[in-house]
Amino acid sequence: GKSAFFLVTERKKLHTAPVRQVFRLRPFHVLVATGGGYVGYRKYEDYRLEELEKRGIEVPVKLASEWEVALYKSVPTRLLSRAWGRLNQVELPTWLRKPVYSLYIWTFGVNMKEAAVEDLHHYRNLSEFFRRKLKPQARPVCCLHSVISPSDGKILNFGQVKNCEVEQVKGVTYSLESFLGPRVSTEELHFRQASPGNSFQQQLVTKEGNELYHCVIYLAPGDYHCFHSPTDWRVSHRRHFPGSLMSVNPGVARWIKELFCHNERVVLTGDWKHGFFSLTAVGATNVGSIRIYFDQDLHTNSPSYSKGSYNDFSFISNNNKEGIPMRKGEHLGEFNLGSTIVLIFEAPKDFNFHLKAGQKIRFGEALGSL
Repeated sequence: GKSAFFLVTERKKLHTAPVRQVFRLRPFHVLVATGGGYVGYRKYEDYRLEELEKRGIEVPVKLASEWEVALYKSVPTRLLSRAWGRLNQVELPTWLRKPVYSLYIWTFGVNMKEAAVEDLHHYRNLSEFFRRKLKPQARPVCCLHSVISPSDGKILNFGQVKNCEVEQVKGVTYSLESFLGPRVSTEELHFRQASPGNSFQQQLVTKEGNELYHCVIYLAPGDYHCFHSPTDWRVSHRRHFPGSLMSVNPGVARWIKELFCHNERVVLTGDWKHGFFSLTAVGATNVGSIRIYFDQDLHTNSPSYSKGSYNDFSFISNNNKEGIPMRKGEHLGEFNLGSTIVLIFEAPKDFNFHLKAGQKIRFGEALGSL
């Protein structure tokens, strides 16, 4: 009896060891399978939407319900983005660089012919590769038009701001005030004094007869990740909203109302020759860090911020009454991966955009002019 029991337990041991190993591997396999499946699904969805757009078929808007947004926001995207940021900083052995970057280039259709350094071995880590600079002649800056594209990307939407609402994609809006936050003090920006009947939108417009315009540019992961000044203007104020880090790709922008108001963003405000001007860099999943070159105090996706709050920084001081003057085309900042830039600015009624929604655009090309 004893020997039979011994045999059974021995047999059990033999059977349990491999099973335990399988269980040890399973979470990783599940993560890879679900992650890969989701990426595949999103790719297919994006491809389907692009095909419909090409055929001129209107894509119906299907908004997420409150519980879906809450569920999405419960995913620790900030934590994941910080982990991704750390991973990006890890130096890759020279032999691994070419295969890793080549896979990325193939997946996202990166054009390395435009890169200042085409040799893949030169980039020590993913972060350096993402933030690669372009050859100087790769992006000529248009001199004829007053506003140029600050980055490479896809035009999601543009037009006049109406009823204090801005469209993130056709048919899906967000509130101008939730996006920019409360008005900055009048000393910093030459705002019209607020009269009780004026809406937030009217308070931003400084000159009689002007309108407020907006333009949304989506940077895909394969796009050049730096952004530049879209016009000659003066930056007087920075507001940083910590927020979530949800994906900002066009499919999600079509699904979640006020997406850009949920997400971490850096709002730069100031003025140009026609009045109010602002550029907002919106963070996204895996884009934990937004850098503004002239703003050393800015730290995005840091664990110490509480969501819903924002912090302000003024570039106007006793020593500097002018703020930060930016020339059209000048380097302004960078993302660690694809993301979104939103321009909201004041201009006379005869301002015209030279764009089509959904078109591709490159840094330096015209957005619009008078």
